[in-house]
Amino acid sequence: MTQLIRRRLSAEEKGEIWQRWKKGESLAAISRALSRTPPPIGQLVCRAGGIAPALRRRCPDALTLADREEISRGIAARKSIRAIARAIGRPPSTVSRELNRNGKKDAYRAVQADQEAFVRARRPKHCKLKLNSRLRDIVARKLSNDWSPQQIAGWLKRQFGGSRSYQVSHETIYRSLYIQARGVLKAELHKHLRQRRRYRKPNGIQSERRGAIPDLVSISVRPPEAEDRALPGHWEGDLIEGTCSSCIATLVERSTRYVALVNVNSKKTSEVVEKLTRQAKDIPQELYKSLTWDRGAELKQHKRFSLATGVEVYFCDPQSPWQRGSNENTNGLLRQYFPKRTNLSVHSQAHLNKIARKLNERPRKTLGFETPADRFAACVALTG
Repeated sequence: MTQLIRRRLSAEEKGEIWQRWKKGESLAAISRALSRTPPPIGQLVCRAGGIAPALRRRCPDALTLADREEISRGIAARKSIRAIARAIGRPPSTVSRELNRNGKKDAYRAVQADQEAFVRARRPKHCKLKLNSRLRDIVARKLSNDWSPQQIAGWLKRQFGGSRSYQVSHETIYRSLYIQARGVLKAELHKHLRQRRRYRKPNGIQSERRGAIPDLVSISVRPPEAEDRALPGHWEGDLIEGTCSSCIATLVERSTRYVALVNVNSKKTSEVVEKLTRQAKDIPQELYKSLTWDRGAELKQHKRFSLATGVEVYFCDPQSPWQRGSNENTNGLLRQYFPKRTNLSVHSQAHLNKIARKLNERPRKTLGFETPADRFAACVALTG
């Protein structure tokens, strides 16, 4: 086994850590690759909020270490400031200011002066959220209401389209949340984000399990209007699971991204089909034409559901969750309210409706930052 080393991280190691982090490597994998113990690597990533800091570069017009060495040698040779300035090709005033900043002639040291100059050259810029208190309060309020940074940025663009002082990118909001050294947004606001992480992390890949379905109808024969989202009425569905065999059925309309949640007591196919059938009666028939599901065994009795509702059920290909991407994304959003390894049976249908309404009233980027509720209501109005 490789012996892990415990010492301070060098600049080269920090650069490699951030390169590997951006590629999606875990902290454990990075520590093994560098033969280092994990704590200092984790501390480096957490302090920066998982966001690689920009590389510092020296101004090409500034004095270099070689220039300062020449100044030091000129002082030792008792040369005048003008003579030293001619030797390095700089104005005498530049040499004079350099000496005044760093102990004058008696205490001037080239290496120390160069290091201190690099530190003094830092010019941290305050972000827009720090400079605009009203904008900061708006962003904090929306975060507290579980809006994502991207939703906030899109909503601000629609709400204050003519004022650039009230425009802020989602990246600025993320950085202000995760990099606490900025002192802009409170650290506890990150708990309102979907993932609730203390730092930004590359997305991982999760595998899914599928069961056998009798009389399965493949997604490949689903109507073309469902694929291009041109017309409303085509839904995607799945179960999110908790402890004690508890689960919640999640449904998303592909065109409007409207969300519906159904409280089911178990994964038994009879239970799931019964609850989905009952829920389908709350949706106008013109807006419920098809349902696309994964290959879970909970919908083995899909024929019974189709006979009771007139809704055709289509199933994704094996290991292809991206074929019902709207539902997959929604399930990720719902985990903010229904965390993994918790008992989901404690949530009533009224509570599920409240959470669904909260999601449906959030602006969505894919809808031009309109809300799913507004889009769906417009479709209901058209059905008469």
